[in-house]
Amino acid sequence: MQRKASAVWKGGLKDGKGTVSATSGVLANTPYSFTTRFENTPGTNPEELIAAAHAACFSMALSAQLGGANLTPESINTSATLTMEKLDSGWTITAVHLDVVARVPKADAAAFQKAANDAKSGCPVSKVLKANITMDAKLEG
Repeated sequence: MQRKASAVWKGGLKDGKGTVSATSGVLANTPYSFTTRFENTPGTNPEELIAAAHAACFSMALSAQLGGANLTPESINTSATLTMEKLDSGWTITAVHLDVVARVPKADAAAFQKAANDAKSGCPVSKVLKANITMDAKLEG
């Protein structure tokens, strides 16, 4: 399986502009720039896209882990907060924190936490990141 995306950048780092696209069409010439990446200008950036991918990947991985324990989630809501810092070696994604709230009928807290921890370490996006990945996972009643 392969997935494909592309980016075009025009101009210098601070005054240039870019677009990102994916073959699915979900991203189609979506703009990004220095200010959407390093300042608070509205718009996307590579780190936001990684955070979104991590949240989506984790949610599916947790669903799979729960399914392996014969549990079917009603809902899994995951948000990923990515931290990027300027280190001596340059800008680096240093951490991702996952906040998870799930509604899983018939699940007990221990089974849910095991599934969540296994999903955190087994999610393909978690595996590709060299960042410190932390998580708060809550099972709703």
